[in-house]
Order: sequence, then structure tokens, then C-alpha cells
Amino acid sequence: MTDKANTPRVTGLFVVLAALFVTMLIASNVIAVKLIQVWGHPLFAAIVVFPITYILGDILTEVYGFRFARRVIWLGFLCNSLAVLGFWLGGLLPPAVFWQGQEAYQTILGSTPRILAASLAAYLVGEFTNSLVLSRMKVATRGRWLWTRTIGSTVVGEGVDSLVFATGALAGTLPGSVLLDVLLTQWIAKVLYETAATPFTYAVVAWVKRHEGIDTYDRQVSLNPLAFLR
Repeated sequence: MTDKANTPRVTGLFVVLAALFVTMLIASNVIAVKLIQVWGHPLFAAIVVFPITYILGDILTEVYGFRFARRVIWLGFLCNSLAVLGFWLGGLLPPAVFWQGQEAYQTILGSTPRILAASLAAYLVGEFTNSLVLSRMKVATRGRWLWTRTIGSTVVGEGVDSLVFATGALAGTLPGSVLLDVLLTQWIAKVLYETAATPFTYAVVAWVKRHEGIDTYDRQVSLNPLAFLR
């Protein structure tokens, strides 16, 4: 239910937000193959765009509710899976005799099945955890203190995401201390990213609520992640 007369609906603005979410997700998975170093700590290059999916997820859940956010999360999973399939098929095609980029193509786009599985699992678990926590906190706080929801849901969601991906993709390939460093660095950096973006999130949420005329509270909504058609 909602606290206003209008109920959530698919609008042009909702489609734009969903498209941005999916775009940031696919872009982050492509550039995640690159490792960078910040103040002596390793980070995946995806840190520059992936946290934006959580900000967009917060906006979708806060304004349209978990039911609509759930659809976008599954849409992102489907689109990302199709992109991965396209990359894989492109890698199977024989290169032209004069083209020297096959090895580079495989290095960037030919991720191993283990990394792909860990990435997809981490995305689903992390995004749904983020959305669920924010949805429950909104009802519990009666819509007050948005910053507690955006940051609190990120702490939990990004923590789960980092844990699932780091252990699923890298466990056994790196020393335990290095793996822990990667996990904690990713988690802390993502939380700081979203914390710094809080004023922006406040502004966008307020504008979208005014534009759409809704402010959704998930009091009578199934929170089952698998019920994506409801």
C-alpha cells in the first residue's frame, strides 16, 4: 500500500531509472576485470560505477517499493546474463587472420565460469538484501531518517555482496590475508561511496517522489525475492 492516493506504476521515469540501473550493472561487470590500487589496498575498477546500482536500487525501493525494485533486480540479472552469453559466443567465433586482439578479448570479456557464477550470485544476494533492509527500515521508521536506510542497507547489502564475490571468485587463489584485505577494502570503499552520495540520493528521492506523486510503504507486499511477477 501507499500513503498517497496513487499507487506505483510503470512510468517513463521508472523506465529511465531501470535502464540506468542495468547499464551501470553491465558496465561494472565488464571493467571489474581490472584491479587497481588505492593507498596500498587492492580494489576492483568497478568501484567507480557499481555502487551507483545500489544508489539507484535505494531510489527505486524508497519511491516505488520492493515489488517494483524486485522486478528491476531480476531484469538486471537477465540482461547481465545475456551480455555474458554474447561475450562468450563472440569469443568462440574464429578471429580474422589479420586481427590480433583475440587474446585481449578473452582477457577482458572471457571471464572464467567460477568468476561469472560468483559475480551473479553476489549481485542477486547483495541487491535483494539491500532492498529488503531498506524496505523494512522505512516501515519501522515511518519514513523518517532516509539516511539511516540508505547507509544501513548498503552496509548490509554491500557487505554480503563483497563476501559472496570475494570468497566465491578468489578463495584458494589468493593468500587468506590478501583475500581479507580485498574483501574489507571493497566493502569499506562502497559504504563510503554511498555515504558521500547521501545528499545526492536525498535530492533525487525527493524529486522523484514529487514527480511521480507516490511514496510507497511495503506494509502488505510479499518480500519473497522469487515472486517477481507479483
